[in-house]
Amino acid sequence: MKASVEAVTSINLSRYDVAPDKSISHRCAMFALLAEGESRIENFLRAEDTFNTLRIVEQLGAQVTDDGKIITILSKGIQETSEILDCGNSGTGMRLFCGLLSSAEGHFILTGDEYLKRRPMKRVTQPLRDIGARLDGRNNGDLAPLSIRGASLKAFNYESKIASAQVKSAMILAALRSDGVCTYWEPELSRDHTERMLKGMGARIEVDGLTTKVWPLEAPLSPLVIRVPADPSSAFFFAVAAAITPNSSAVLEGVTLNPTRIEAFKVLERMGADISYTVTDERYEPIGTITVKSAALKAVVVEENISWLIDELPALSIAMACAQGQSIIKNAEELRVKESDRIKTVVDNLNLCGIATEEYLDGYAVNGGTLHKACVNSYGDHRIAMSFLIAGLRCGMEVEDVECINTSFPNFFELLGQCTKVTF
Repeated sequence: MKASVEAVTSINLSRYDVAPDKSISHRCAMFALLAEGESRIENFLRAEDTFNTLRIVEQLGAQVTDDGKIITILSKGIQETSEILDCGNSGTGMRLFCGLLSSAEGHFILTGDEYLKRRPMKRVTQPLRDIGARLDGRNNGDLAPLSIRGASLKAFNYESKIASAQVKSAMILAALRSDGVCTYWEPELSRDHTERMLKGMGARIEVDGLTTKVWPLEAPLSPLVIRVPADPSSAFFFAVAAAITPNSSAVLEGVTLNPTRIEAFKVLERMGADISYTVTDERYEPIGTITVKSAALKAVVVEENISWLIDELPALSIAMACAQGQSIIKNAEELRVKESDRIKTVVDNLNLCGIATEEYLDGYAVNGGTLHKACVNSYGDHRIAMSFLIAGLRCGMEVEDVECINTSFPNFFELLGQCTKVTF
């Protein structure tokens, strides 16, 4: 399906219902399997990816009830199933389930859609194998479907070569049922939802700089009682919309303000956008309101804390295209293994829009200029699709294959429709 948007002269958006956080929603469903008692999750992201995770949790033996507002999950422990566990398009789902199931009793098969089956998994499967996991798949365990036979895992002292919240989370989940205290080190602090949430449920986890220590569980965790905050990665599309459109503003409420999740907003500030933050709640995560106002943007170099903004880089690239000067992204080779090769898809699509770029192995340069209307392809990547629809607020845009947006932001078009005319 193709979507078209028209250019606008200004926007003024104030909405609470930016999509709930995808990362936290995935983890709420999974971590409830480790709890004793009924977990209650309000504002769970009702999107394809997270519903796939919830379905897997149910296949693994949990009793799931959804009244339309609150999802309750009653776990009876992880149970073996004869069904294939389909993660859909979610790399987060597949990689975290690898860690969770590696020490569970039974045999499990994880699969996904055509795009997920092409994404590399060895960054998770190999370290898990190194500590005793019996895990295999196509291309020597690098590609799904993946086969997992739960095993007794060894305590580990692991040094990761990459900063990845997915790798770290898989190893932490494996550590919870290992035979001793485990240590995980990463070269740069990655997003820390797993550590925060599991500690809040009663797990013994200590973080000291770049080192995380995990003690094996001695008893089931306490159930979750949580309202999932709005997703800053989703909110960021409309932050960019306000920043690049003259005389515009966006008030984004109920967003997690976790420092490892708002780095893209900080970069947008460095580019000149007028952004303010107000904290309203700090029970599980700092939550609050982000207000963004338009401003003349200038070029920026992004080379640090890449793992904190890896998902937002496509949208940030649209702001760079509207900025004065040459912006550069470095140390972001991780973009090559997302839902698409996001370095190539961003560069190719910006070129179609009349923006000069330079492609590198680990990033790209964007020469700010004037965006022109084009017909671009999302390549089945939800963040590419949404980023170029936001670019269309400046110049008009047609984007092919927009169904993928439903994997993470099902009400995206509802919000976008308040800014411009959208046709399909």
